[in-house]
Amino acid sequence: AGTVIKDAESDKVIADMSGDNKRQVILKGGRGGQGNSHYATATMQAPKYAQPGGEGIEIEVKLELKVIADVGLVGFPNVGKSTLLNIIGGIDEADGGNIIIDGAKLEDMKEKQLSLYRRKHLGYVFQMYNLIPNLTVKENIEVGAYLSDSPLDLNELLNTLGLWEHKDKLPNQLSGGQQQRTAIGRAIVKNPDILICDEPTGALDYNTSKEILQLIEKVNKQYGNTIIIVTHNDAIKNMADKVVHLHDGRIRKEYDNENKIPAEQLEW
Repeated sequence: AGTVIKDAESDKVIADMSGDNKRQVILKGGRGGQGNSHYATATMQAPKYAQPGGEGIEIEVKLELKVIADVGLVGFPNVGKSTLLNIIGGIDEADGGNIIIDGAKLEDMKEKQLSLYRRKHLGYVFQMYNLIPNLTVKENIEVGAYLSDSPLDLNELLNTLGLWEHKDKLPNQLSGGQQQRTAIGRAIVKNPDILICDEPTGALDYNTSKEILQLIEKVNKQYGNTIIIVTHNDAIKNMADKVVHLHDGRIRKEYDNENKIPAEQLEW
């Protein structure tokens, strides 16, 4: 069995891998780092797994996401953090409401249109790195570059990520932190408007987690992409410009962080 990665628009094969291996969003502006702003106001239902066998709870979600900002979505497991990210990302559908991107409703989009939306606006970093095992670090990052008409300079990005010396290594030759750096590079190389990070430090030890958070902070400052971080680690909220607390499928608290501290100073 094998997996073929294709460009959603041109159907061009990017890489082969063999082996067993009601919500409303409005995005305004241009490319990340070029003065774009993102706004989101929403009504959606809580994930049904929050109440096994029951009906979802209808909730009101209002967010404002602006360029050059870290947004921290904080809460215990199974409170709806990843579901909220997936709805923003067009991966999951809300039980009610809609998502509007530049006047176009996501629920009216076909799968190919959704793929193009994700390609144009979004980059993803997950807890598990999901690297292609038979591609090198550089080639894994290049997969993301193929998805953009104006990708970042690959060699400059490798240096920013601290991966230049490892660019020709395969994923199984890397540490967990190096694999996550590669995953971040793959997501950011296409210069997306929004970088979505779902528990990016969940599989890492304390010191490596802090290194990755410092890298995310550096990427945010250097490239100007809005970054949304989902985490159950309450300490991480202190590096964010805006904090949203979720509990039992509801937003319990939302505020601008007036006492933001550098990632290197975080303790937990």
